[in-house]
Amino acid sequence: MLCARIQQAWKAIFNIYGARKLWRELRRQQVAVARCTVQRLMKTLGIQGVIRGKGVKTTVGDQAQPCSQDLVNRQFKASRPNALWVSDFPYVSTWQSFA
Repeated sequence: MLCARIQQAWKAIFNIYGARKLWRELRRQQVAVARCTVQRLMKTLGIQGVIRGKGVKTTVGDQAQPCSQDLVNRQFKASRPNALWVSDFPYVSTWQSFA
């Protein structure tokens, strides 16, 4: 019964709402159901709300290019300041710009 009510309410709102807003809509319709139940049943039914926005993509890897060499040979101790910079990120913000 709940699956049918969830699908009916989800289609009535143009397939936009996610679990939280759909749960609130069902409460307005006097359907006593927990939010986690709505979330679980939506997952079972294969429906989800609209995801707005765009994911941030910082790099696009090229599999054809070889990986960079380990120039420090995993020895992260520098003999003097500013002699060695190490990062796990493909870009590092410095005072001047990105390196």
